[in-house]
Amino acid sequence: MSISPSVLDLGAPPVPVPRVGLAILALAVGGFAIGTTEFASMSMLPLFAQGLGIDAPTAGHAISAYALGVVVGAPVITVLGARLPRRRLLLMLMAMFTVFNGLTGLAPSYHWMLLCRFLSGLPHGAYFGVAALVASSLVPANRRTRAVGQMFLGLTCATIVGVPLASWLGQAVGWRWSFALVALLGTATMCAVFAFAPDTPADANTSPLRELGALQRPQVWITLGIGAIGFGGMFAVYTYLADILLHVTHMSLDAVPWVMGVFGIGMTLGTMIIPVFADRALLRTAAGLLLWSMVILAIFPSTAGNVLALSAAVFLIGIGGALATVLQTRLMDVAGDAQGLAASLNHSAFNTANALGPFLGGLAISHGYGWTSPGWVGSGLALGGLLLCFISTAVETRSETVIVAGSC
Repeated sequence: MSISPSVLDLGAPPVPVPRVGLAILALAVGGFAIGTTEFASMSMLPLFAQGLGIDAPTAGHAISAYALGVVVGAPVITVLGARLPRRRLLLMLMAMFTVFNGLTGLAPSYHWMLLCRFLSGLPHGAYFGVAALVASSLVPANRRTRAVGQMFLGLTCATIVGVPLASWLGQAVGWRWSFALVALLGTATMCAVFAFAPDTPADANTSPLRELGALQRPQVWITLGIGAIGFGGMFAVYTYLADILLHVTHMSLDAVPWVMGVFGIGMTLGTMIIPVFADRALLRTAAGLLLWSMVILAIFPSTAGNVLALSAAVFLIGIGGALATVLQTRLMDVAGDAQGLAASLNHSAFNTANALGPFLGGLAISHGYGWTSPGWVGSGLALGGLLLCFISTAVETRSETVIVAGSC
């Protein structure tokens, strides 16, 4: 593993920024806006399907379109914006996010909605990547994962507050108004970032070519694979959770947002607690989370008939969402001096999972395996991510052995 000493020197002071807490809070507001649009769209699949005259698996393509936008936009925008000051780049990204989410609410047809969802996903990964770098620069190196986790709390809190609010709004006055809410949150983010985020210039040595150097590192690709496959399990279940609650648990539509909120509570607690362990052992923490998800997702189908048991399972699945924060820091470690691209690619990986999980879960449902079959699909995906964790550890151990042997 190659780590840039200038980045990880534990004695290096953080960037001198007054009101560090407010700066991280401003970044977290953007996470709240992004989390609201990403997860609320999943919870409102029945409303999309009804409003656009399509079935649930077809409506799920709107989720995949957004995820594809993240996958494409994260590397492209990060590389093209490598020389821009970070605050200016954050403001540009959130402006794109605000405009395209507003246009999604005005989409006149299913295909226009797909296009708008793709465009609104473009700034997602780059925003989180740049925000993670800014947050980690504000604190000592041995607290990086916790700082990134605090920034990610905006996303996880969105699953508690933003998603139920957007879902309620969609049920009360129409799903289009939920995107108006997201556009309003995007505007609030721009105001907060302008007011409190540090106005630091871009690294003078940064260039698109140097950022692309991250792609030459095997550990970057393995870590991306862990996120793309292992995190797909959570999305396989979450995407169809509303339909499972309606068709298997037999809950009313207006009760669905509350169970979605239970997921958010689990994810928020995981994001608050897990980074403490990750700052000591990143890869082992990631492996532990994937093992946790594999077991809980396998149990999930057996809980769907009882609302209390299902809610408990959903809470435990949410805890596994802390994997996003852990792998964010892992990518920054293994990317050397190409951290911008690596940090944003984390969200390309997770939105590959966001496309893969619903796609495979939808296949299982459409082939007659039942609404709860995404739980088994998700467990298999978590197992795949766990195997990649073992491969990453083996590659790292071998590299360290070669280095030691070469120095003898």
